[in-house]
Amino acid sequence: MTPRTNIVRIRSMLVAIVMLLAASVTLAACGDDDDSSTGAATAAGTQAASTGSSEETASAEASKCGLGNGEKATGEPIKIGAIVTKQPGTDFTDGPKMSQAFFECVNDNGGINGRPIEYIIEEEQTDPGQVASLAKKLVETDKVMGLFGGFSLIDCAVNHEYYEQHGYYVTNAGIAPECWSTPNSAPINMGPRYSSDGATQALIKQGVKKLVFVQSNVPGTEYIEAGPTSIAKAAGIPITTLAENVPIQDANSVALKLVQAAGDGGGVVLNFTPPEALKILQAAEQQGLAERVKWGCSTPCNTDFLAEALGSSWDGQLFVNAELNVVDAEGPDTALYNQVREEYGPDIPLGSFSQMGFLLAKIAVDQMLKIDGEVTKESVNQAILDTKGYETDILCKPWYYGEAPMHIPNNTDWTTTPQEGRMVIQEECFEISADDPDIARVREIEQEQGIG
Repeated sequence: MTPRTNIVRIRSMLVAIVMLLAASVTLAACGDDDDSSTGAATAAGTQAASTGSSEETASAEASKCGLGNGEKATGEPIKIGAIVTKQPGTDFTDGPKMSQAFFECVNDNGGINGRPIEYIIEEEQTDPGQVASLAKKLVETDKVMGLFGGFSLIDCAVNHEYYEQHGYYVTNAGIAPECWSTPNSAPINMGPRYSSDGATQALIKQGVKKLVFVQSNVPGTEYIEAGPTSIAKAAGIPITTLAENVPIQDANSVALKLVQAAGDGGGVVLNFTPPEALKILQAAEQQGLAERVKWGCSTPCNTDFLAEALGSSWDGQLFVNAELNVVDAEGPDTALYNQVREEYGPDIPLGSFSQMGFLLAKIAVDQMLKIDGEVTKESVNQAILDTKGYETDILCKPWYYGEAPMHIPNNTDWTTTPQEGRMVIQEECFEISADDPDIARVREIEQEQGIG
């Protein structure tokens, strides 16, 4: 079945505008500026030895841009592709822009054993026909060796079978269910469903008597709400699921409705972009409703933008699921992320999306550097498939790929909370509950294969 003949099914399965977006940005590929400083990458490269010595891990102690040798790569380019959603109100380009920044740092530090990376980013507007055409362009015209760092609402749904047929093992920041439920896709993130699971768990730990889960009123909401619903029911806590049209026009009435539905001592879990979540939270505060319930949010709220906008009255009052570490955490990979962003992409916002783009690019580079022999499409994708036990301070547990019918390698998270205008860790790493049947299944796979 072709993507064009399958539009209705795909659109019904979209986890569409329930986004993990910190803010809308414009996509501008970072230029090939020969004056770009390599000092940050070179300094990071002196911290430890090469990553190529361990099959099991790409150690966080070896955090550097590729070879870290300060020599510009000049050989035949290695083409890598990604598809990203960019349209009014839905712009995920922070991620690929940060991947591009890291690849430029790698190219200034030896590339992949002398060969630079050419990163081809294709923008889409959630048209299945367009997305299918872009995939075909990358694979058949551009002849990319890998597909790493995509941030698309529908790429996984439209193209996963095409990628499987052509031997690509894709890494991405997932949105559509197929990003986690198919054999040739492994996201760096958990996406809206499993992140909402984590926020639900955080409020249960706060002792709430009832839960309200609310998200954007778009196709795909049933898939997302199934996770929090399973977790609440397993805990014996009543849960109401709601959806609101976005952009929200009357935040006061929405906040009042949510608090009334939760009742005194209840909890509200939000699954919106930061600007929309902020509208609800500020409206609750203005009406004196903020302290009547506990508040939780999925990963989009894990941004200092929200913490600063809310102010000190929300310190310790909002519990946010964090799929990635806070951006000022101590650790070599976090330090390198900040250094590369400052040197190669200073206009890229700090936050989860740019962290994801950085980490997806770093995993790809570290794995390609392990290739023994010619760098080809086959060897690149085999290297990605072989990823196991990839350690980084940006994730709670090692990341992996491997042969499996589904992939949710990121399934252990932090809880963060606002404090003095920034997000801080409220709860250290905890497992997303296996009361969500998808998580239960992936834990079985991890146990069977000895991964995770």
